[in-house]
Amino acid sequence: MLAEEILPILADDACEMVRRALAVTLKASPAVPRHIALKLARDVDSVSLPILSASPAFTDADLAEIVRVGGPARQVVIAKRSFVSNSVAESIIDHGVRRAIEAVCANDNAEIPEHCLQRVIERFPRVDALLSAVAYRRTLPLSVTEKLVKLVSDTVLDHLVSHHEIPPDIAVAIALGAYERATIDLVDQAGLSGDPARFTSHLKQNDRLTPSLLLRALANGHMAFLEHGLAELARVPHRRARLMIHDAGPLGLRAVYEKADLPMRLYPAFRAGVDAWRALENEGGALDRVRLQTLMLERFLSSDAVEFNVLQEDLVYLLERVDQQRGSGEAPLARSA
Repeated sequence: MLAEEILPILADDACEMVRRALAVTLKASPAVPRHIALKLARDVDSVSLPILSASPAFTDADLAEIVRVGGPARQVVIAKRSFVSNSVAESIIDHGVRRAIEAVCANDNAEIPEHCLQRVIERFPRVDALLSAVAYRRTLPLSVTEKLVKLVSDTVLDHLVSHHEIPPDIAVAIALGAYERATIDLVDQAGLSGDPARFTSHLKQNDRLTPSLLLRALANGHMAFLEHGLAELARVPHRRARLMIHDAGPLGLRAVYEKADLPMRLYPAFRAGVDAWRALENEGGALDRVRLQTLMLERFLSSDAVEFNVLQEDLVYLLERVDQQRGSGEAPLARSA
């Protein structure tokens, strides 16, 4: 009771130093009454900013209103709070100065609705600092990533590719005309093969699930991609396609390949790739990603079937990949899905 009587007196003290000391001391205290916190929040910056930075006394409605009418310094400090709700984040994006919007976008503890992130990109398509703040968030909706890849610098794009899912059709723009090559590179970097069913479905819908792409994927060790790709094209369940591809006899792969309506001139190359994959699996032991892909590429390229049935541009690409793999160090690769 004594504290409740003292706090209003201190909050009304004519000395700014006293009020500031009160705000700093009690900024994270759950015991501060809401009306006292609001009174301090309306004070000069030296008093208001400490209490606004951390006090749990404020409701989301309080914070959203302070953002709307409180000025840049208050907006920024609210944007940096240890937790920012959807409604407060939306208020910052709607009413905040650029510094506040950048701060909330850079705050991974801020719950920012998807449409708000899209609004930031639409309002500031040429402001690198804001685009980077969005791009470096821990999680991003696919629609936001799709917009960002067209606007950000190469450095930020590398981060997006490494940490977020990139829509397959957007890979075309990144590839600068070498779409299929970029798609496989993006699978390597971004782990899109973590959801190969969705990825291959998207590619098929956009007429991008081509024989050449599947062959390049196989040659790079992306067996799950091949399985789901053939399942999608053949319109059979993944489990069935997988069993047919890995059938020890000669007929399973051919049957699903023909059902997928892929060109027969490339079948020997696919056969050679699957056989190489199986040989590596049978060797046993722990193979890291680099060794697995390097050996597969070398065996794949040593096959007579590959020499006579793969386009020259594909051979050049695959040879380049061998050189890349020899000079890289990567994490272990899952053998199948």
